[in-house]
Amino acid sequence: MKYHSKKKALVLLADGTIFYGKAIGNKEGTAVGEVCFNTGMTGYQEIFTDPSYFGQIMVATNAHIGNYGTNVDEVESDSIKIAGLIVKNFSYEYSRPNADMGLLEFLDKNNLFAISDVDTRALVSYIRDNGAMNALISTRVDEIDALKEELKKVPSMEGLELASKVSAKEPYYYGEENAEYKISALDIGIKKNILRNMAKRGAYIKVFPYNTSFEEMKKWNPDGYFISNGPGDPEPLTDAIATAKEMIKSDKPLFGICLGHQVLALANGVSTYKMHNGHRGINHPILNLVTGKGEITSQNHGFAVNREETEANPELEITHTHLNDNTVAGIKMKGKEVFSVQYHPEASPGPHDAEYLFDQFFEVIKTSRN
Repeated sequence: MKYHSKKKALVLLADGTIFYGKAIGNKEGTAVGEVCFNTGMTGYQEIFTDPSYFGQIMVATNAHIGNYGTNVDEVESDSIKIAGLIVKNFSYEYSRPNADMGLLEFLDKNNLFAISDVDTRALVSYIRDNGAMNALISTRVDEIDALKEELKKVPSMEGLELASKVSAKEPYYYGEENAEYKISALDIGIKKNILRNMAKRGAYIKVFPYNTSFEEMKKWNPDGYFISNGPGDPEPLTDAIATAKEMIKSDKPLFGICLGHQVLALANGVSTYKMHNGHRGINHPILNLVTGKGEITSQNHGFAVNREETEANPELEITHTHLNDNTVAGIKMKGKEVFSVQYHPEASPGPHDAEYLFDQFFEVIKTSRN
């Protein structure tokens, strides 16, 4: 095993708190973003490439990261989307037969600055108590005052529109052209495994950029519409909200996931809010209020839908609730085949408890076509 010398590094939080560590790969650098943590024990490659994490510095709660390398088939987008990475122990060596490369090479290829040897248990505990906030990781450990000034210039995640940073620039197609169903998907940060799940259920999907009008999406004459997951605050997504309103009026089936769930709520006049530290992990318990069954789910969001306003809205029904904090985890429009969830049924990474939602989507498409 090769010895790796490491440069001193630090984590600087917006409130001035500092945690110390070492730079991975002996690199020098600085990265800024909102600090958050994911409670998943596996799936780091899917997490790092999830567009919903754009602009965030990820703290891994598993003590060892990198020990199974990376695989080209286990990405959720075309590049790493997190702004930076903080871990306890970084594994320079990996031991999975079907890995394509080590995690260090993967980080280098994507030009991501990362640090290790941080007391991540203490850091996560601090974030849980004090909330997600902007942070900075850097090897400039002797320039604390200058780093604090740089951190002050980083915009808050609240009010920040990020979908445009990760959305497709031009429409593209996914799946078999002669598939049974046609879906128009609005890309506000879509994960590849969502497309895989729809394609394997007989869908040919046309994926549209975040600011596409409903008229443009309608021209393809789809059987149903989809609004994807994505990063940032949902309220600035005025184009997507306007498009969602028109999708609802079309009376065709409509499914939203995560940020898409929040956009659907906003399209119905229900507000959203920034959470204390969000839900990020593959072990979040959900109660399906329609079936009475529990689900263990994969989640990644820092904003949530207002429960009181949802309950007061005569057009909406709450279908799922988060058992840890009673936040709204799913909604359905009464009298329409329009529904959404605040978690990831495509299960990448994570359990498969919620995959039935894709089946449900195509069942209502089949019924509406008939």
